[in-house]
Amino acid sequence: MQEFIELCLQQARRAFLKGEVPVGCVVVKEGKVVAQAHNRVEELRDPTAHAELLALKQALSSTGSKYLYGCEVYVSLEPCPMCAYAMVLTRVSRLVFLASDERSGGVMSRYGLLEEPNFNHRVGWEYVQVEEASRLLKEFFKNRRG
Repeated sequence: MQEFIELCLQQARRAFLKGEVPVGCVVVKEGKVVAQAHNRVEELRDPTAHAELLALKQALSSTGSKYLYGCEVYVSLEPCPMCAYAMVLTRVSRLVFLASDERSGGVMSRYGLLEEPNFNHRVGWEYVQVEEASRLLKEFFKNRRG
């Protein structure tokens, strides 16, 4: 798991250096990385270009599948509602995130979408607090505010 957390943080650092909100995501299947991405909202001028959505699309393409059964997703920030539901739709098996998002977290902080009983798929999840993930976000927004 530590290897995938480090890859996730590498992606978040890449986003930070590009002036994007520092979120990185890695998708793993059977112990192998099948996708990696970071936020590209500014670069692509697309408000949906979140690290998770980019990585999920890449994983679907690389596995050649419509669903991501058996895949684990590592992301440096608790997914927003859009990204959390995308994990339900793509049938991700497990999510691990490294920083909470009190403002718009879709998993535990603001909304509990992965616990919604009416959805047709359950994504298991785990919050593994990693200081660097939180620090990158705090530094990014501090710099942005001036």
